[in-house]
Amino acid sequence: METGRESVAGTKRLPRAVRERQMLDAAVTCFARHGYQTASMDEIAELAGVSKPLVYLYLHSKEDLFTACIRREAEALLATVAGAVGDPDVPPDERLWAGLLAFFTHAADHPDAWVVLSRQARTQGEPFATEAARMRDEIAAFVAGLIGEAAREARDGAAITERDVTALAQALVGSAEALAGWANETPGVTAREAAATLMNFAWAGLGNLMKGERWSRR
Repeated sequence: METGRESVAGTKRLPRAVRERQMLDAAVTCFARHGYQTASMDEIAELAGVSKPLVYLYLHSKEDLFTACIRREAEALLATVAGAVGDPDVPPDERLWAGLLAFFTHAADHPDAWVVLSRQARTQGEPFATEAARMRDEIAAFVAGLIGEAAREARDGAAITERDVTALAQALVGSAEALAGWANETPGVTAREAAATLMNFAWAGLGNLMKGERWSRR
């Protein structure tokens, strides 16, 4: 049976970054499958193909490992969305569509990561919830920027206040998160279909609001 020392010596040929990526990949799978409390460091090490002492050597503790998973997956999702909406020469509605499609596609392509970010991180208290909230706030900021741009370009865009923009962005992001979870768990629902559903719902409402047509109870 391999000892921790032998395992460390046997893996020196691999760069540390590669070995850590293997550990994080394994950890994301285990945390998504079992949850933070139940996931076992033994299983994570076995899935990564390393010894448990090596996991502790590189990532120190289960809490640190879980935090590292959340940060890595959040950064990957944020980079995907930011890259999709980054062209300032594209109209705001096209950029919003690109961002939504990128968001849903990333969640569909990385279902374990999405479970960790959208469920596990938010239900285990601190410091995990703060990491998840930081990701959500950054995505909401992207969306708010796009809604604000669209409002400024609209003829009656002044009808939307900064508070409206912030509230709408939060509502849209919350809807996207819920819809992504449903889409991932519902056979036959594609990322494009989910993105189109939310885009149609959001843009129709935004269009009326930009015209100053607010709903009121009759």
